[in-house]
Order: sequence, then structure tokens, then C-alpha cells
Amino acid sequence: MSEPLNIVRRAVPDSLPNLSNLSRRLQQIYASRGVTDSSELDHSTRSLLHYDGLNGLSSAVERLCQALELNHKIIIVGDFDADGATSTALCLLAMKQMGFQSLDYLVPNRFDFGYGLSPEIVEVAHQNGAELIITVDNGIACLAGARRTRELGMDLIVTDHHLPAEELPEADAIVNPNQPGCEFMSKHLAGVGVAFYLMLALCRHLQQQGYFEQQKAPNPADFLDLVALGTIADVVMLDQNNRVLVHQGLQRIRSGRCRPGIQAMVEVAGRNLADLQASDLGFVLGPRLNAAGRLDDMVMGIECLLADDIGRARQMAVQLDSLNQERKDIEASMKQEAVAILDSLALQEETLPDGIALYQSDWHQGVIGIVAGRIKEQYFRPTVAFAHQDDDTLKGSARSIPGLHIRDLLEEISHRYPGVISKFGGHAMAAGLSLPVSQFEAFKTVFAQVAGEWLSGRSLAGEILSDGELNDEQLSLEFAEQLKQAGPWGQGFPEPLFDGLFEVVEQRLVGDKHLKLQLGTASGKVIDGIAFNVDTRIWPDRRIRQVQLAYKLDINRYRGRVSPQLLVDAIAPA
Repeated sequence: MSEPLNIVRRAVPDSLPNLSNLSRRLQQIYASRGVTDSSELDHSTRSLLHYDGLNGLSSAVERLCQALELNHKIIIVGDFDADGATSTALCLLAMKQMGFQSLDYLVPNRFDFGYGLSPEIVEVAHQNGAELIITVDNGIACLAGARRTRELGMDLIVTDHHLPAEELPEADAIVNPNQPGCEFMSKHLAGVGVAFYLMLALCRHLQQQGYFEQQKAPNPADFLDLVALGTIADVVMLDQNNRVLVHQGLQRIRSGRCRPGIQAMVEVAGRNLADLQASDLGFVLGPRLNAAGRLDDMVMGIECLLADDIGRARQMAVQLDSLNQERKDIEASMKQEAVAILDSLALQEETLPDGIALYQSDWHQGVIGIVAGRIKEQYFRPTVAFAHQDDDTLKGSARSIPGLHIRDLLEEISHRYPGVISKFGGHAMAAGLSLPVSQFEAFKTVFAQVAGEWLSGRSLAGEILSDGELNDEQLSLEFAEQLKQAGPWGQGFPEPLFDGLFEVVEQRLVGDKHLKLQLGTASGKVIDGIAFNVDTRIWPDRRIRQVQLAYKLDINRYRGRVSPQLLVDAIAPA
């Protein structure tokens, strides 16, 4: 029998924000997410932060204008994830519309080149005739690659959003809201958000110079579908500025004003453009795009986004879908092996370590990040999964729990135990690292030790943050629609999650591992629910007549019938 759910109710401020046009329940939900004024819910483009606050932007625009005038060969170097793919596609599309003729892109294949602006990828760019390199979603930590760019006589513009180290790369311009001295108010832009602001500033500058007098100026807002996809897929914090970017991009996608590649991926996934939510960008489109970079080559994903023809886009979307299915199969196998390792460890030591490090020689390096995330969610501990980068080096992908900054933890280990980690980088919740194969056991020990010190006194039983119970009136189609409209929801601005006790009227498995439920409230209202990927050793169980749920209120559309439905995040017998 499973344990009761560890539910913690979100704190709601005593005084609610001035949102008198909204229901009290929505006011409470917003207040618990830090909203203090109705202006923070303005999702119009006029509420976007101005690009003037971004350091390095004027230098980047100046160099791009020179490249346009002299027809310099520009090569964009992107990252091999969804943020990098959308950033690359956005820059190419926007610059072509602005009249740039000599454009190309490179995305390092993770198996041949590794991440970012490496000296090796710089050599390839040089061989391809680059006079100017623009990095998107990478570059801030690529010191050797930047030096090699200069040695080969090329110019460099770095656009990135990752946290910089003490030393910055040698570049003609660096645009990154997280670089020292940058006063841009949103520090949470994704790489595609930074690229968007650069293209916006460039377009406005060219307009002011009268460059578009003979042609129609491009509308940067046309690229917000790409910005929304990359922002959500990269799981950056949805501060107000990012919520505006995502909202505007979603509006364009829902109305069909999006890239054919996005439309094709939505179709192949069996979704409806008009009903698309921010969560679909993260859990449906993002993984399909990422699958190319994880298992093959992100060129396929970028070409899908660049496609002007819906037929061609559909062909590539089908290939991406196939790769994503392959990724799922590999991931499931690796997770099964990881759980077996942890079960064995728990039997030997009675309790799991405070920080989990896992490695098997045959694991696929394109999937270790997802596996680390799954293990972190299951055991509520910071987790690093490793795979071979080459014979002598392991590549690791780390995922953390709230309250533990994983990049800072790796930095602490690097300072205290020199030589264990070769290099590292990342954010609060996710990071990457590499280390010699011979250092894995040492890393496993010190990672658990330092994580234990940093987590001292904290419970490592996974908490479920809930927005409380819903009454019968709120378990309705009307309130479900209100919640949909109240987003976009995402990292740092989470979709409302509720909890409660329900009678089990009916329970059955669908699709082998999903639990379909009919649930009754205390006052007799009956509502449908579904719990995906349940433990089939426990469910279904006809003896269980009452359950404790953590759930989202959703809308089920089936054969023309529209009804409220509970999407069950967690379930336990009551």
C-alpha cells in the first residue's frame, strides 16, 4: 500500500492584490505566486521590457549593420536543444527578412563536438567562410572557442542567458542579461528571448536609419511563436516579461499564425492548435524537437522550424516524432536500470544518500538529463546521471530539488576537491559537468556528502505544494476555463494544483498503465479523473473506496462532449 501524500498548502497573503474583476479563488492563486498588482497580469506587448536595458546590444547591432552593408558571411552557432534550435531559426528568419544575404548556421553534434562554441566548431565555421560568428543560447562559458575565433580573424557576437564564470569570453559584443553590470530587469530570459531582443533592436535601428524605405519592415512579433516554444521548453522562470512573451506566442499559435513546422509538430502529436497550452509546448513539442539533438542531429529540428512548406514540415515532424518515441524507449530502459541500482543501494545502506550520482557504461548521453530528472522526481534528491563522452571522460547531467542551487553545489565541490570535476556549468535547477572516468567514485562520495551538508535539517520526503481544495461549484467547466485563461503557467509560476479526498465510484486501467476514475465528492457530485503511468502493482484495487488526490482541473474533449476532468498528479488510498 502506498504512503499518504505529503501535501503542503501554499501560503496566501492576508491582503489580496487589487484584482476585483476576478473571483476570490483566482485572486488567492495569483497572490500565492507573488502577484501584487493587476499590472503584472498585463500580457500585451506594450508591457514588455525595452531592449535598452540589455548591455552589449548597441555594439552587437553596430557590428550586424556593418555585416549587412559589407555582405559579410555570418554563421550562427546554436545549441543542440529546443532553446538553441528556436534561437537559431529565429535569427536566420529575422535576418533574411531584414535583407542579410550571406547567412548560415552550425549546431555542434553533441557526439562529435560537445557543447557550445568549441575550438573545433570554430574551425568548421572558418572553413565555411565565416567572417562573423553569432552564438545563440551558448558562448558565455566558451573561452577557448572565443580565443580561437579571434586567432582566425573572425568577429564574434555572444548571445546567451547562462550564468557566466569569473572570466568572460573575448568577443566584439556580449548580450546576456546575467553578465556583470547588465541592468536588464528580467534575468530569466531564455536563449531565444535574448535572440529575440537582439533582432528587435536591430530591426528598430534599421527602421530609424530609413533602411526599409524600399521594402516592408519585418514585424518582430511574427517570431513570438518560436520565442514561446523555446522559453517553455527550456524551463526558465516565467517572470512577468517571460509570461508576456509566452502569452503572445501562444496567441499566434492558437490562431494559426505560426511557423509551418510548429503546426506540423502539433498535428503529428494529435493536438489542436486552437486549444494549445503552455504545458503542451513543454511536454509535447519540446521533447519532439529535443529528440533530434539528443539522438541524432538538431539540424533536423531547425530545418523543421525553418520550413516554409507545410508538406515538407510534416515530413520532418514525422521523423522527429519517430526519434522522440525512440528516445522514450531508451529513457524507460535507463530509468529501470537506475531504479535497480538505487534499490540495491538502499538494501545495502538502509537509506539513500542525500545526493544521487549514477553511471552505467552503456547509457546514452543524449538521455541522461531526462533520466536524472525522473530519478530526482521519484526520490526527491539532487541527482546526476553520467554516460561516456569518450573512453576517458564521463559527461554528467544534474537535476536539483527546490532550495538547492545545483551549479553552486558543483562549484563548491570543484573548489574543495580539485581535480574531481573537469568542467561544469548551468543553473539553479539543472547543470552539466564532465569528469575523468577514474574520478566517478570520488565524485559520487563527495556529491552525497556536500549535498547532505547543504540540505541539513531538511526533509527529503517530496512535498506536494497545493492550492487547497475545490468545492463542488469550482469543480466545473467554467472554473476550468478560467484557469486556462489565467496562465500562461510554467516554471516559477506553476499551474494551480489542488488536493482533496474523493470516493472512488469506478476505476479501470486504460492503455495498460493509466488509471481512469469516476470520483465522488462528499456532497455527491461525480467527476471524471485520470492518473497517468500509475503503479500497476497497486492500481486498480477494488478494495480502495476512498482516495487522496493532488490534481489539476482540466477540460476533457471527447467525441464532441466537453466536460471538466481531474488530471491526477498523485494518488494514495485514504
